[in-house]
Parts: sequence; structure tokens; C-alpha cells
Amino acid sequence: MKRLLLLRHAKAERETADDAKRGLEKRGEKDSARMGRFLREDVYIPDLILCSSSTRTRETVKLLLPELGATPTVQYLSELYLAEPEVVLSLIRRAPDRSGVLMAVGHNPGLEQLALALASVPLEKKLRKRYDAMDEKFPTCALAVIDFDVARWADAAPGCGELDAFVRPKDLEE
Repeated sequence: MKRLLLLRHAKAERETADDAKRGLEKRGEKDSARMGRFLREDVYIPDLILCSSSTRTRETVKLLLPELGATPTVQYLSELYLAEPEVVLSLIRRAPDRSGVLMAVGHNPGLEQLALALASVPLEKKLRKRYDAMDEKFPTCALAVIDFDVARWADAAPGCGELDAFVRPKDLEE
């Protein structure tokens, strides 16, 4: 089994001339740390993190890492910056199979579109509610946890994942 964590970067500063250099707002800094604590408490600890090269994604990862209680390998990839879902999926499929839990930290709309494509639409009401919330809005610092019954990341495919969790910063208690 493989577990994929798709994390959108935390709340960033307003648009500037150089989008890739936008940093996090105070709220984004707080949300990043809270998400790191959630990952540790719910034992969603990645072995490997694939992170966009933008400032806001780097800062998100930098702030959640100390909260994990673990030190996963982090790879910063320019290909993840504002990547289309197909590009993100191709990077996931190339991940080493020894990584059982993989996190991708990126941007919308690509991350949201990928999460919706990978997770099969659940029939169970409780799970369907999570899926519908994700479909409605994938806000900053939101996390989708998708499980795949595969041995290799290369076999992760649209519609084959099971949405285990969808967590937004507003879902986390202070």
C-alpha cells in the first residue's frame, strides 16, 4: 500500500511582480505549523516530500517540518511550480518505491484537480462528505490523504485511490 499526502501551500502574501517569490502571511505561518502537528498526531508522516521551488511552498514545508517529529527527505522541484495535474502525477510516479508515504506540496488548481482525479468517488456517506468538501474548495494549507492499494508509485492512477482524509486549517483546533 502507498499513501499520498497532497498539501497546498499555506496562505501567501498578495500577488507581486514575481509570483514565485511570494512568502507566507502570518496566518500561513501559523497554519503550516498546525498542519505539521496534525500530521504527527494522526501519524501521517511522509518518508519523502516533493516540494515546489516557490518561496511559499518552501516556507510551508520549513514550518511544518519541526512539528513532525521526523526528518523526511525533501526535494525541491521547479517542475512542481504551478504544475498541471499530469505533471504532478508524473513526478509522483517516479518516486522511489521504498517511500511508503509520499507528500507533494504545490499549488492550485493543479493539486486540487489531481486529488479529485486520483480519489475514487466514495459511496459511503461519511467519506462522500470529505470528497464533496474537497471538490467544493481546496483552500490554502489543505491536505488530502489518498491511499493506493499498489506496491509501486508507478501504478498510482486516476480513480484508483481512496480518500482517507481531507483536512483544512479551519478543521484543526487551536
